[in-house]
Amino acid sequence: MLERDEDILRAAQEWLEAGQGVALATVVETWGSAPRPAGSSLVINDKGTFLGSVSGGCVEGAVVLEALDVIANGRPRLLEFGVADETALGVGLSCGGTIRIFVEKIEAGEAERA
Repeated sequence: MLERDEDILRAAQEWLEAGQGVALATVVETWGSAPRPAGSSLVINDKGTFLGSVSGGCVEGAVVLEALDVIANGRPRLLEFGVADETALGVGLSCGGTIRIFVEKIEAGEAERA
């Protein structure tokens, strides 16, 4: 079962309070088939622990790696992933589509306001 938004934000707040770096990845746009709708979120800490979901298969792993870099340098990123129908199963997706995911570093206090 996927976590609720409240669980994701609670985890972000707990990690921030523990002094960890935290990033939030959010699906901002989809075309074609996408496993998760726009607004879906994934929170990641500087140890690579994550909660939530923005896609599935290898996309989630790539988002976690990008998030670690965002935590380190503080610069947000807009990621785009596209998969043709014929290769979708090979990367863990049910069928082809494109998604855009915005990844940003969260600072202390931001998780409380969300």
